[in-house]
Amino acid sequence: MNKLRTAIASLVLCLGLTAQAQENPYRQYTMSLPFAMSELKAPTFPSYQVNLKDYGAKGDGTALCTEAFARAIDALVAKGGGRLVVPQGVWYTGPIQLKSNINLHLEKGAVILFAADESLYPLVSTSFEGLETRRCQSPVSAVGAENIAITGHGAIDGNGQYWRPLKKSKVTESQWKKFTSSQPGVFKRSDLWLPSVGYAKGDSLADMNVPRGNLTDAEWESMKRFLRPVMVSLVGCKNVLLQDVIFQNSPAWNIHPLMCENIIIDHVLARNPDYAQNGDALDLESCRNALIVNSVFDAGDDGICIKSGKDADGRRRGRPCENVVVDGCTVFQGHGGFVVGSEMSGGVKNILVQNCQFLGTDVGLRFKSCRGRGGVVQNIFIRDISMFDIQGDAITFDLYYGGKSVIEVLESGEKVNNIEPKPVDETTPEFRDIDIQRITCRNARRALFFNGLPENPIRNIHLKDIRVTAQVGNDFFNCENVTQENVQVEVE
Repeated sequence: MNKLRTAIASLVLCLGLTAQAQENPYRQYTMSLPFAMSELKAPTFPSYQVNLKDYGAKGDGTALCTEAFARAIDALVAKGGGRLVVPQGVWYTGPIQLKSNINLHLEKGAVILFAADESLYPLVSTSFEGLETRRCQSPVSAVGAENIAITGHGAIDGNGQYWRPLKKSKVTESQWKKFTSSQPGVFKRSDLWLPSVGYAKGDSLADMNVPRGNLTDAEWESMKRFLRPVMVSLVGCKNVLLQDVIFQNSPAWNIHPLMCENIIIDHVLARNPDYAQNGDALDLESCRNALIVNSVFDAGDDGICIKSGKDADGRRRGRPCENVVVDGCTVFQGHGGFVVGSEMSGGVKNILVQNCQFLGTDVGLRFKSCRGRGGVVQNIFIRDISMFDIQGDAITFDLYYGGKSVIEVLESGEKVNNIEPKPVDETTPEFRDIDIQRITCRNARRALFFNGLPENPIRNIHLKDIRVTAQVGNDFFNCENVTQENVQVEVE
């Protein structure tokens, strides 16, 4: 009788959990976390909907649809929100600005193609690479909106080749000749093509990708092509859903939620060519409560990247990226599969990454920063990751990041930058309390590379049940309390 009661109780419990999962399919991702995180639900919208064609748009790939998108969104706002249906076709447009309670829904066969015309993208004040700056308005943007979504089964293309520079080392000789002979532009060097004279001007004034100095409005306008936007910019938004859509060919970063709360990214494909400069697939920056699940990333830079601002700007903002679950994702090409940094000055904490596969990335798990950042990265939990054909390191901690990929550093022959310690202050980054378990990697160039700061070593890293085959074994510098249980590295 007791066994029967136990069986019945178990059945009731299972039925209850199944019902809850059907009611909210995202509940399962926050049920058993090693940190406290609220349950997330997808935003809901009024049943009212409009069709883009009814506002004068033509899906012929030629007619400009910018005003039609704006009119359709305004019509939805006037009704309290709803779904903007984008039917099959190629919808050529300038920037689209989403507003609260709007679901931008792409039907099968729908392609939103953003125009290759810098005059359509006005300069706006924003943040890029963790610094306050100006950039061209993003192709898709929302600021301070609540309950927004991009859903459906279509594609969004940012026409990125119009904006991006091209390094000769990243393409074949035939690709280089074809591209540079067919595209107007300028050469900064024989191996670096820039899209325009204005781009070259901006490049000459920039620290990394952000122009510095006290510039006039006219100077900013003169370098617009250099101020290439992220494709999807969501700033200060709440209750966000990106689901099932293809995001591709972005001018700079692909998807960039900044200071958002309650965001779900589910079954999306974010992709860029492998030569796309600054072509990160996803940069989640200073966000709170996020699910990144069952999605695919294929990038010209980092795949899934966690950030929180850069240097003094990031510390002044003081908003960590926290409470994030990454589950069931695949990363193909990219400088890193799962990445933290290098802009992490506001801190990063409470992150779970599990059940993912990295296939052909430069690095599998990549943690990067440098002196000057400040910020604390802590409470990171990584488990059940499979990797194959990793071009650089299976796992990297590098506190001397200088803007280069791991492959560029390895091929340059640069030595470990293990210099004399400096005083610890607010600009000193800190990485600690990171748990990495059940990792399998076949065919890496180097297994594990940990390179901390002598004044503030990488601390409390727990490695368990890790197996790596690589050309080179492990290198550890300036680390404290790195524990290893069943860590097997086979040097081929």
